[in-house]
Amino acid sequence: MRKLKEAVAAGAQGLYLTIAALAGSITLFVLSVLSIAFILLGIGVLTTPPVLKAVRAYADAYRRGARSWSGVDIPSPYRPLPADLRTGVTGQVERCSLLLKDPATWRDLQWLLVNMTAGAVVVVLAPSLLLYLLYGWVLALGVWEPIYDAGGGEWFAFIHVTSQTTANYAALLGTGFFALAVFVNPGLVRAHFLLARTLLAPTATMRERELARRVDRLTETRHDAVDNSAAELRRIERDLHDGAQARLVAMGMDLGTIEALVDADPAKAKELLARARQNSGEALTELRDLVRGIHPPVLAERGLGDAVRALALRLPISTEVDVELAGRAEESVESAAYFAVSESLTNAIKHSGADRIWVDVHHAEGMLRIAVTDDGKGGAAMGAGSGLSGVERRLGTFDGVLAVSSPAGGPTMVTMEIPCELS
Repeated sequence: MRKLKEAVAAGAQGLYLTIAALAGSITLFVLSVLSIAFILLGIGVLTTPPVLKAVRAYADAYRRGARSWSGVDIPSPYRPLPADLRTGVTGQVERCSLLLKDPATWRDLQWLLVNMTAGAVVVVLAPSLLLYLLYGWVLALGVWEPIYDAGGGEWFAFIHVTSQTTANYAALLGTGFFALAVFVNPGLVRAHFLLARTLLAPTATMRERELARRVDRLTETRHDAVDNSAAELRRIERDLHDGAQARLVAMGMDLGTIEALVDADPAKAKELLARARQNSGEALTELRDLVRGIHPPVLAERGLGDAVRALALRLPISTEVDVELAGRAEESVESAAYFAVSESLTNAIKHSGADRIWVDVHHAEGMLRIAVTDDGKGGAAMGAGSGLSGVERRLGTFDGVLAVSSPAGGPTMVTMEIPCELS
């Protein structure tokens, strides 16, 4: 019974994939070829980027279907577009050029051609084997006769149906096709996706280039991390020297004076004692703030979700936090994510003019994903000296990425992704 259900499900999937392979692949292939050809006329520069974006969205949908329906993993090979692309016609020309220089673009077009031909032939067998059962029995129940009387026989596979006997053979063959479908239908759908993987997955050369790019990026972010760590140590040293240490020295001097005055001038000694107690309290507060700036205690004790909620409670703007985490990430990842959120919230409060902020934290498919959204005036951008650039470098240390969407007039959404596993 389980195999029968799987065969019927694969048949339905095969029918859907056949329609998608013919309608979707043919349409996108024709549009892509025409759009690229029109580049010579200037029109294609404007039409090619959206058409290729549609092709990539179609291919990504195939990748998701391959994973969920047949367990075939097809990695995405696309090169990321720079975040600082210009707007207007100049930006469109630059975007078009980058897309056409990406080898994955041309492999996508090859896949569309294969998908509408060989891919469709392979996957159409899955629903056909099931439907042949129905058609064979329809012929055997008498439909063959009016077809024959109308001017000829009906071919059922290799059987020429010209009589009730041959119609019965067709029904028997249809039953055999159905039995065959029970065993081969899931394999046909899987074969269709395996054929797609030969062109949609990155090649060895593409993987090597991507690996080299990631190594260069990680090397750069590691250097940034070392520089940031040295700067952070200098900051801690300055804070200790100018803050808590100075107060502790003053408190020690006051205690020495109190010791000398305790018998000669008790009132003055009492006044200095009160000041020493105040200095000790302020020094303790500064030390706590310093420790919180290095690694907040709530982050160590309660995890990222509660640490972000505690951070939101101290903000002057109404902030809604939504956390869905089934466990905890590594301590270093949690720390990076916490301070990235903290910097993003600080930017929103300082520059956005927002009335409300939303923070969403969840983990899916091996990625910690965080989105900080505000309803402010927009216009945020990454650049030299920007706090968001520092966040990007911090996340880059863990091979994470940062994306900013902030059109004029708002809203602003800062999205962060860090690859990690939860314990």
